[in-house]
Amino acid sequence: MSHPAFELVRDERFAEINSQALLYKHKKTGAEVLSLVNDDENKVFGITFKTPPEDSTGIAHILEHSVLCGSQKYPVKKPFVELLKGSMHTFLNAMTYPDKTAYPVASQNLKDFYNLVDVYLDAVLFPLISEDTFEQEGWHYELESADAPLVYKGVVFNEMKGVYSSPDSVMHTLSQNALYPDTTYGKSSGGDPKVIPELTYEQFKRFHQTYYHPSNARVVFSGDDAPEQRLAILDDYFSRFDRIAVDAEVKLQPRWNAPRQVSGTYAGAIDPEKRRDGMVTVNWMIDPRKIAKKR
Repeated sequence: MSHPAFELVRDERFAEINSQALLYKHKKTGAEVLSLVNDDENKVFGITFKTPPEDSTGIAHILEHSVLCGSQKYPVKKPFVELLKGSMHTFLNAMTYPDKTAYPVASQNLKDFYNLVDVYLDAVLFPLISEDTFEQEGWHYELESADAPLVYKGVVFNEMKGVYSSPDSVMHTLSQNALYPDTTYGKSSGGDPKVIPELTYEQFKRFHQTYYHPSNARVVFSGDDAPEQRLAILDDYFSRFDRIAVDAEVKLQPRWNAPRQVSGTYAGAIDPEKRRDGMVTVNWMIDPRKIAKKR
C-alpha cells in the first residue's frame, strides 16, 4: 500500500466502518490523502479544496460549475452532463460550502470509477474555464427583445435568485452572516444576486489559480479498489505541480461584549388576514475554547 511519491503519516484500523485508514502526504506538493481500504463494492473518491471567498460574488460557486464544463483532457462542452447520462455512477456531484468546495464521485464498476476519478481530477486541476464559460455559468447581459432593457442572466445567478426568494434560505444566510460578520462565513459563498455582477473574469481566473492546487487539496478514497492504484492515479496529476503556500486559513470571529439584533427582508406575499408575516430566530456562537475545556 505504499508509493514512492507519498509519505505514510498514519495507519489505523477503524472497526466501526470496517476499514483500514491510511493517511498519506504527497511529498512534492503536500497534498493530503485519506485512503480507506475495505470490502465495500461502492468505490468512492472525493477531492476538496479550501476556498474561502472574500466577498458575496459567488466566486467559489461559479467556479464549481465552471470547472465541470470541459478540461484539457476532456475538452467537451459539458463532460458532467455526459457522465450523468452515460456513467454507471452511484453518486456524482459537486458542492460549494462557505469555506471549501468538494467534488465527490462513486461507482460500483471499477473501470467506470477510474474514469470518473480521471475526469474529475482533470476538471479541477486543468479546467478550460473560458470567458464564455464564466459568462454562461456566472453572469452576463441579455436582451430579450429590441426594445427591452438589458437584464442579468447566468446559471448561478438564476439559481441564487431562487435561493434568495426562499424565506427559509434568507433567514439561514442572515443568521450565519450576522454571527460571523468578520470571517468568510459573513459572506454568501453561493452568491448574492445583487453582488454577483461585480465579479470579473480576471478575479475568477485568479481564484482558481490560488486555491485549486494540490498543495491546498484534501483527497479521500474508500472501497475495495486497489489502494496502490489510488496513489498512482493521484501522483500522475499531482507530480505536474510544485508545492506552493496557500493562505486559506479561516480566522475565528472576535467575541462580542453584548448580544446583537439584526433584521432583514425577504420577497413574499403578505397574508391579508395577518397583521404581520415574518420569522424570528435566536442564535449563539459557541466559543471553541470552552468546548476544548469540556473535552
